[in-house]
Amino acid sequence: MAEPRAENDVYVVEPLLPQRLRRPSDLLRFFATLIVLGAVILLALVAKQTLIGLEADVKEGAELVPLLSRIAAFLGGAAVIIVPMAFAVERVFHRDGLRVAEGLIAAIVGMAGSFLLGQWLAGGNVDDLRVLLTGDRTMEPLNTLLTPVIAYSTAVRISRRPTWRMLMWTTTALYILALFSGRQITIPSAIVTVLVGMAIGYATLYGVGSPNTRPAGGAVVAALRKLSFAPVSARRVEDDHQGSRRYAIGLTDGSSLDVTVLDRDRQVAGLPYRLWRRFRLHSETRRRAIRSLRAELEREALMAYAAQAAGASTPRLLGTSEIGTEAALLAYEHIETRPLDDVPDDEIDDRLLAQIWEQVELLQIQRLAHRRLTGDSIHLDGAGRVVLTDARSGEVAAGDLLLRLDIAQLLTYLALRVGPERSVRAAANAMGPDALAAAMPLLQRIALTRETRSALGKAKNVLPGIREQIVALKPRGKVEEVRLERFRPRTLITIIASTLAAYIVLSQLSQVDVYQVLTTANWAWSGLALVASFASYVAAAFMLRGFVPEPLPLWRTVLAQFAGSFVKLVAPAAVGGVAINTRYLQKRGLHPASAVASVGASQLIMLVFHILLLALFAYITGSTTATSFTPSRGLVVVLLGVAVLVVAVLGVPPLRRLITSRLSKLFSNVLPRLLDVLQSPLKMVEACAGTLSITLAFIVCLDACVAAFGGTLSFTAVAVVFLTANAIGSAAPTPGGLGAVEVALVGGLTVAGVRPELATSAVLLYRLLTFWLPVLPGWAAFTYLQRHEAL
Repeated sequence: MAEPRAENDVYVVEPLLPQRLRRPSDLLRFFATLIVLGAVILLALVAKQTLIGLEADVKEGAELVPLLSRIAAFLGGAAVIIVPMAFAVERVFHRDGLRVAEGLIAAIVGMAGSFLLGQWLAGGNVDDLRVLLTGDRTMEPLNTLLTPVIAYSTAVRISRRPTWRMLMWTTTALYILALFSGRQITIPSAIVTVLVGMAIGYATLYGVGSPNTRPAGGAVVAALRKLSFAPVSARRVEDDHQGSRRYAIGLTDGSSLDVTVLDRDRQVAGLPYRLWRRFRLHSETRRRAIRSLRAELEREALMAYAAQAAGASTPRLLGTSEIGTEAALLAYEHIETRPLDDVPDDEIDDRLLAQIWEQVELLQIQRLAHRRLTGDSIHLDGAGRVVLTDARSGEVAAGDLLLRLDIAQLLTYLALRVGPERSVRAAANAMGPDALAAAMPLLQRIALTRETRSALGKAKNVLPGIREQIVALKPRGKVEEVRLERFRPRTLITIIASTLAAYIVLSQLSQVDVYQVLTTANWAWSGLALVASFASYVAAAFMLRGFVPEPLPLWRTVLAQFAGSFVKLVAPAAVGGVAINTRYLQKRGLHPASAVASVGASQLIMLVFHILLLALFAYITGSTTATSFTPSRGLVVVLLGVAVLVVAVLGVPPLRRLITSRLSKLFSNVLPRLLDVLQSPLKMVEACAGTLSITLAFIVCLDACVAAFGGTLSFTAVAVVFLTANAIGSAAPTPGGLGAVEVALVGGLTVAGVRPELATSAVLLYRLLTFWLPVLPGWAAFTYLQRHEAL
């Protein structure tokens, strides 16, 4: 801590500000430049012929006006050196030589980097990239003069000076035109050179740091004096949750101010997280992820004044001011308070809960969303009254979604402190049961603040407990479902896996003449395979009916199974059918818990049947046709590896607890549902027969597809191949197990003795009949059931 120092008779107590700091904006610009660089290279590799044609057109134009090309070469070659030198002289004249030194470091790194990168491209195994940048001519992949010049210009922040920026980019364009007309550079090489130079410049800025332009406490005191305040003391206190500086200011009349300082270099702090949330979640917010200093100041001031006008108990905003061009301040009246996080749980009584909800209600009446109702923004003053702070996170004229999110957030936070029952009761007394019922769909972890989500990880059954209490208050309320997430992280995994799967399938198709496959297949066996594929949907309907004690119409249940085949296009194989069946049962009037239990019971019994059938057919195959279906040594090694992995996972207590908790949640109500089924022999027979028929129908379909191309393989061997591949497809994150099923089936049939080309043809026909062909009737069934409110 620095010694107190006087500033016009005002002692400012604060740590010494660092002379240099690393700005998050420089790091973000560096990564953004790398992303653009990768996109440019990828696009150039894809559109290689277009670039060749464009280069030919530009070259032809340059030959038509040779005088203009010579002028561009002369001006560009000279100015690309003169402009940076002139800027350096101007900065030194203004005693800003340190910035020039940073630029020289970037230029040296740029020159060395471009040379080393060129040597690597010339001697490496990246011929496509080398040809792209050199045009298969003897030239530098990256121009060793232009790269350091761009790196220098970026590091000295020449872009902040409009006149110099225009001169720099004009001379750069002329120099590139001169090099191009002289066949010394290609279009991709020019773009890559500029981007590499910019990346090096930003990396240098972040690496060596930039001069700290944040105004010190003395400047804050001077700005307060311009607002007609009379400070006598100033002390730096802990920064707020967004990293903004805060000062406690004493005035001559004995009162105090709480001053928040917004620094320009902190405006991008947390930007990746804000962009991720904005991209991932549906929201009615009108706030920009990237905000200027002025916009941030105006938004916080507007929220503070609106909260005061609403009658909410918040610190009054007494003044705002910019501090030069790099910072701004907001001066609030000081209130002696302590955050709710510091209040013991046993001191949070019903009177205090009622006060908290009364303050939130005042904001909601004026459509003000606080956006951060946590223990560090809810304070208590000396008299025990509630004070809401941190108005900068809020939003005026908020939509219904944001207002409901505030209720959900506060319900959850208070439930973590005093329990769901007291939290819901206090909210209902202030807001009414209807408001809580409207907020109930938003009781999702993703909707809460990071601190609350972290606390939920340590507490169990908080969100379900809140929902139960709300349902008890409003048992018959019909609440519209709200989906906040545009996508889940596993969706990205599914997209990536689907792309790889599509590549695998297309690779297989490229090796097979699809037209010949369809014309050479035996139509009798193909017809049998088609019938077996259709029969699997009827069997699935019988299976679902067997696990539901309530009566289900056969025809609509079959349509629901076809609808599941349509959903498989966008969901993994093990997810789409479960979601459709659960939704179908709920629309039939089953309670959500009963619907999930019925579908879970069917999946559990199917898993048991799958394992038993695999063991049975493997035993039969091994005892009767061992010579024709002997697993390879590699397959045995893979199976042993999987077994070791399972044992290792189950042997680690945290992983074992995670798997156990997930399975217990999935099958928590399955056992009672199975007991209900066992009480009806007819239902039990229907369930078991349907489950067994699904597997047999798919095995018959695959066996018929093999026979359609003249393959001869025992039924038991086909069964083992199918059961193994189906397990792999169910675990794959791709829609319908795309890619994984094909590879597993082709590999299994090949190991079983089928020729690779015949196995590929049979698998393509099988997947056509069981995956692609049902999509159209599945879409029709999905639309029909939705129109009749059955889904």
